[in-house]
Amino acid sequence: MSNDTNVDDPPKDEPDAEPESDQTQSRPRDEEPASDRQGERSLLEEEGDRRDDVDDDDQRNDIDDSNADTGELDDSDEFDDPIADPNDELESDSTTEEAEDDIETVEDLGSTVEVDPGVEVDEENAEDDLLGGLKVDSTADIEVPDRLVDQVIGQDEARDIIIKAAKQRRHVMMIGSPGTGKSMLAKAMSQLLPREDLQDVLVYHNPDDGNEPKVRTVPAGKGEQIIDAHKEEARKRNQMRSILMWVIIAIIIGYTLLSPTSILLGIIAAGIVWLIFRYTSRGTDAMVPNMIVNNGDQRTAPFEDATGAHAGALLGDVRHDPFQSGGMETPSHDRVEPGSIHQSNKGVLFVDEMNTLDVRTQQKLMTAIQEGEFAITGQSERSSGAMVQTEPVPCDFIMIAAGNLDAMENMHPALRSRIKGYGYEVYMDDTIEDTAEMRRKYARFIAQEVERDGRLPHFEREAVEELILEAKRRAGRKDHLTLLFRDLGGLVRVAGDIARSEDREYTTRDDVLQAKSRSRSIEQQLADDYIERRKDYELQVTDDGVEGRVNGLAVMGEDSGIMLPVMAEIAPAQGGGQVIATGQLKEMAEESVQNVSAIIKKFSDVDLSEKDIHIQFVQAGQQGVDGDSASITVATAVISALEDIPVDQSIAMTGSLSVRGDVLPVGGVTHKIEAAAKAGCSKVIIPEANEQDVMIEEEYEEMIEIIPCSNISEVLDVALEGEPKKDSLVDRLKSITGSAFEGGQGAVGSASGSNPNPQ
Repeated sequence: MSNDTNVDDPPKDEPDAEPESDQTQSRPRDEEPASDRQGERSLLEEEGDRRDDVDDDDQRNDIDDSNADTGELDDSDEFDDPIADPNDELESDSTTEEAEDDIETVEDLGSTVEVDPGVEVDEENAEDDLLGGLKVDSTADIEVPDRLVDQVIGQDEARDIIIKAAKQRRHVMMIGSPGTGKSMLAKAMSQLLPREDLQDVLVYHNPDDGNEPKVRTVPAGKGEQIIDAHKEEARKRNQMRSILMWVIIAIIIGYTLLSPTSILLGIIAAGIVWLIFRYTSRGTDAMVPNMIVNNGDQRTAPFEDATGAHAGALLGDVRHDPFQSGGMETPSHDRVEPGSIHQSNKGVLFVDEMNTLDVRTQQKLMTAIQEGEFAITGQSERSSGAMVQTEPVPCDFIMIAAGNLDAMENMHPALRSRIKGYGYEVYMDDTIEDTAEMRRKYARFIAQEVERDGRLPHFEREAVEELILEAKRRAGRKDHLTLLFRDLGGLVRVAGDIARSEDREYTTRDDVLQAKSRSRSIEQQLADDYIERRKDYELQVTDDGVEGRVNGLAVMGEDSGIMLPVMAEIAPAQGGGQVIATGQLKEMAEESVQNVSAIIKKFSDVDLSEKDIHIQFVQAGQQGVDGDSASITVATAVISALEDIPVDQSIAMTGSLSVRGDVLPVGGVTHKIEAAAKAGCSKVIIPEANEQDVMIEEEYEEMIEIIPCSNISEVLDVALEGEPKKDSLVDRLKSITGSAFEGGQGAVGSASGSNPNPQ
């Protein structure tokens, strides 16, 4: 049996059946010629032309006769070469051209929302309508696109790059927050790739060197036929050997019984014959190739998600063999396991969180990208598989690397350069401008989630409107919608589960509101628990005025607000005066305290060289305090302690502070305002620049008054009590900061301009 087996014909009995021209053929590649060994793999077209050889015909006739006896198919039918037919070649080329023509531009993909016939879009009122003018009663009226690329929402630049990269076969690196659609775009690329000739990859035993198995590539679907043919021939050979063995054993036993020879010697001789046949039969089984890549049922380009894969799963591996000699060993080619880079040949390899791959694996991945082929060897040095290394296995894939911003820190510079030099880098947006078209797409997103889940009831119009409002709120920016669809999709599923548990036909707005409470993050649940505990121990004071104590606000995680009191005390210095802040302050928080001390030194009449200023962040916990959003809180507490002026405890505040006394914008104002309302505060001070970002829930609108401020003098005028001393202090600050505070407190009710919530 030849080790360089003709991929079209069943295996031959002759050991030298391989034509010499096999060594000169080249592996089909799109751009560059392969090595000589790789050339041995692409025999399909040339073998089709050699079917008329006399020797091949004689061998085929012999096998046909045996097949006729066993009911097997004629090999000319079973292994008919589709590529050898010129008509099939023309058909394949035309199919590829049609696939390339089908690739649409970004303007054509997902730009409109299709609805069922008879459903209208009100263009006149689209801007004011939460559904962008869609006249639908539920998401059941909204048609969901079939292709993934048409389902992508908001990431227009990334989608445009994916379309171009698919057409030109370029690598892509996508960086952005989790849940923005990176994996969805990667899967979409596999659907957009032009149809190519997918391949099956077979690994053969190498009689010259068992530790260097041979590799062959054949068109997709041919691999199974070749394997079946080899198995059938091995079965027939084993059957003939078994018959011959039992005949010999019978002769030995018969001779022993008819002659004066000892019966024991006959039994021993029969056992030796059985062992010989048993041992040598393993060589026949070793001739059956191992198919490591099977694309027979693949209709689109392969997609492999190698996120978090170890070296063996990504690059391929060779299993350890505990029985390495004595006829009990497993042939090396049967122990070869493909990696994701090999299974994604002619397709897409997606690796999220690139920084989790070790440097050596990244270097090998870079080699695979450059060469388009990579040999498989054992990844463990202690395994017998480390002695095995196959011929190069094709891995001509498009790589899509993804991750958060920190993913680029531990990424190999050469690998990133390879991706950037032969592809694109794109940043995924977190929010997008709120337009009528985008709101229609959000309605379609909800319909997509319902269809994808398959068990959720469709959403009523009012429920869709509430989810779009939640998308506005989570964006944290005025006139924007969030693009963190994974979290929003979780809310859709929780609401649908609630409706299904109550056997409702449609999911209602009440289900969505209930889902918002049930789907709170761990941080939000902890924050609510902290608030309740502080009430029990009277750590939250919301009545009267207290000197040197201010209710600050902070954010836990990404979407959870909490009230964090700050206390200040002035004490005589035992040496030079200094500012002492406690509460596990991190670098940015410490810097904000230093900025505040500059303002205090500038306005204060007290000689601070003889005073120590103690600042305590009450119950900051082990996680400590980070960020500068407590700057106005610290400044107000210290000024209150220095001037002996009480602070109104019904007020909470958040905001950064410049060294000149300007109140600067901060993040998470919506969550902080809601935390203040839950804690029982009646007013909250926020930076004036953040006024447009407020999107609080309807239930909190009547509970709290929002007061925007632009400088420290405005903050103190609102927060401090005791008119004579307060007025004197504020007037002095106004002259220092150069700011004029125009009439009253500048309060803006949350039910009016400060809250852009459409409800």
